[in-house]
Formats: sequence, structure tokens, C-alpha cells
Amino acid sequence: MTQLPLRAQLASALGRTAATLSRATGRGDGSVIGGRVGLALEPDLLRKLARDRRLALVSATNGKTTTTRLITSALQELGDVATNAFGANMPAGHVSALSSAKDAPYGVLEVDEKYLPEVIETTGAGVVVLMNLSRDQMDRAAEIWLLAQKWRRALVARNTHVIANADDPLVAWGASTAARVTWVSVGQPWKEDSWCCPECGGPLDRGGMDYVPPGGHAPGVAVRQADGSVPAAPGSPAGPGGPGGGLAENDWACRECSFRRPAPSWFLDGDTVVDPRGQRWPLDIRLPGRANRANAVVALATAEAFGLPVQRALPRLAEVTSVAGRYTTVEREGRQARLLLAKNPAGWLEAFDVLDPALPVILSVNAQGPDGRDTSWLWDVDYRVLRGRPVYVTGERRLDLALRLDVAEVPFQLTESFGHALAVQPQGKVDVIANYTAFQQIRSEFGRAV
Repeated sequence: MTQLPLRAQLASALGRTAATLSRATGRGDGSVIGGRVGLALEPDLLRKLARDRRLALVSATNGKTTTTRLITSALQELGDVATNAFGANMPAGHVSALSSAKDAPYGVLEVDEKYLPEVIETTGAGVVVLMNLSRDQMDRAAEIWLLAQKWRRALVARNTHVIANADDPLVAWGASTAARVTWVSVGQPWKEDSWCCPECGGPLDRGGMDYVPPGGHAPGVAVRQADGSVPAAPGSPAGPGGPGGGLAENDWACRECSFRRPAPSWFLDGDTVVDPRGQRWPLDIRLPGRANRANAVVALATAEAFGLPVQRALPRLAEVTSVAGRYTTVEREGRQARLLLAKNPAGWLEAFDVLDPALPVILSVNAQGPDGRDTSWLWDVDYRVLRGRPVYVTGERRLDLALRLDVAEVPFQLTESFGHALAVQPQGKVDVIANYTAFQQIRSEFGRAV
């Protein structure tokens, strides 16, 4: 690795010192303040720290922290990896991550969707991972179509290898200007933000439904044509040239222009990943739920882009058991609480997928700056899945959530705090779903559980 200029070395060292002091004084994990100090002293520090490293940037609305962790675990098979493990996904966090592992030849950086074009330009990353786009923090972020448009512009005329989810139309559109794309089929359970073609605005026809809106199709039943047939996507496991069988549930195409789902080379098929050579690999990972199996497929495709074959990468994925507190189980007075993060409608759908139906659930919602001040998104979440189990509601915006549950006819108990909600549980297990700042507050009660 090229030695940093003296000014950059000084900025990096002072940033690391600030991060250490932040951790020592209990002010935070230091992943932001260190970068801010470094950038104040050397505004071009991120570019200099990224030079001569093989970098992957990971961006999405949901799952980017977990996928970053999985890719990092896989690439550690090749050598040291710099990464922003706790989700500080803006340039200050990237500076802290690269500065804290200044000799690591590899880097995997989670990147906020809005900042991705800037970070691509600054770092010159060779690999960019794009997974999904859905509404999130609408009072802060742009419309997701505008984000996808910025991604398109950022990838034009760049020698960048993009790993992209072919099943999300907005992601496919955003990635389509890249010089090289590896398309991955991992599904799109939340489709409510992408029924219109991002190219022309026309309606999108879907090959199947994972998410079922009221009055929609049954789960797992593909949308049939007038003659009763079910179309299969070219290159999909069920389609022409595909490696397997079954219904094509993830195909989509615009009814009014030529834009359609690109043919993927990697597939998630239940608990199995199908690689570009048609070989099937059981996904033996310890993170729960379909969303994490999808994240694992993306991680394997990314690892192969770095020259790491599946047989070497896959065992590394099984080493990941929790991610920045997600899926961690914490204990207090005989009660074991499993922590799940859900920040938006798509995230809540994923959290519901991993709930234990036999357990009570605590729901906690805030509306601070990092969450987005507007809680109207709660009305897009179908909470009826919670009927029939004990539900406890807390958080700064517990009344907003309580009203939503009442309309959904989900019985619940309102509590003043997470501590009170946990205290009224019988000894044993309980699931917890919280949005971002509520989740971090709960983690802090348990020493920032990881």
C-alpha cells in the first residue's frame, strides 16, 4: 500500500485518537467522530485512504449492514478487511473504517443510498453491490426513483463491477448503465414501491407475488396469463436456460416499453444458492429468515467477484451470528429478548418472517432524525400477522403505533418504556422489533449488545 502523505497521516492519527476517546468516555463507538476529525484536517482523506485497496461498496434500503458483514467475513479468507461494522455509512464513517485498518488490502463499506454516487467518485471502488430500494425516511431522503437515477449517472463510463438484484426493477434500472453487471435473483418480497416502470412510467407485469396486499394473490402463486399458463423468465431456474425447476415468481417486464428483468446468473432457491455454473450449494448460515438467505447469496456473488470461490466463502458466512445487535439475544431477570431491527415497511415484512409465532412480541417505534419524523409509513405495514399473540407497544411514538394496531384489530398492551414492557413478560423468550433509534436505545441498555 502506498504511504499516505504527511498531512493525511496526521489527520488519520488524530481521527483514531478522537474515536478512542469517544469509546473510552462512553460517548459512542467512535465510528463517526473519528472520521469527522480526519476530514476536517484533510478534506480529501477518504480518497487517499481508499487508494490501492480493493473496495466493495454495499448500498440498499434494507440489509446493507448485514450484507456488508457477510461479505467482510467471506473476504477475510483472503486477508485483512477494513469495514464500517457498526453501520456508520456516510463519508465520516468510511474514513474511520479505512483509517482504523490502514494496512488492510481489502475494504467493504456500507454506503447510504443517497451518498453512493459521491463515494463511488471519491474511492474509485472496483465493486459496487446494489440490493433493493424502497421508501425510507421520506422527510430526509429523495424519492427512490431519483436515487436510482443518481446511481445510473454515477455508474456511467466507470470500470466498475456491479453486483445487483435483478428482481428489483429500480435496482435493475439503476445498475443498467454499468460496464459490467452480475445479476442476482434473490426476490423482492416488498413490491409496493415498484409497480411502475422506471424507464417509461408504464405498468410492470409481474411473474409472481411474494408480498400479498389485501385482496391480492395467495403467497407463492404466480400470476397466470389468460390461457392459464405461468411465464418463466429467460435464464431463471424455471425458464429457458435455467438450472432448475419450479414457478418463476420473480420475473417482471414493462407493458409499454422494452425494459424487463435481466437474466440472472445467481439464484436463491429456498435454502439453496445456485451459482452461475448451475451448481447448488446449501445455505448453512446462522442468521435467520429469508432476507438473510438473500443477503448470503449477494455476499457469495460479491466474494466470487474478488476471486474467492463459493466453497471457500460459504463456511465464512456461517461464522456470522449477529450484526451490530441485530438478532442478538439479551437477558434480564430470566427473560431472553431477541432483538430485530425494522426501519420501514419492507423491513417490517422481513422481521415478521423471522418471528416465533409462539412468543410474545414487543414493538418499539421512535421518530427521531435518523428514523424520519414522519410515521405515516406505519399504515403501509400489514400488522394483522400479529393477531393471536401477546403484543406490547412502547417507544416515543407508541400512540401512533397503537392506533395503527387498533385499526388492524390487533390486541395490544401499551407500556411506558421498553424496560416496563420486558418486566411484565413471564420468564422465558420474547421477540423485540424496533426501528432505528429505538433499537439503539435498547442496545444501550444492554451495553450496546453486538
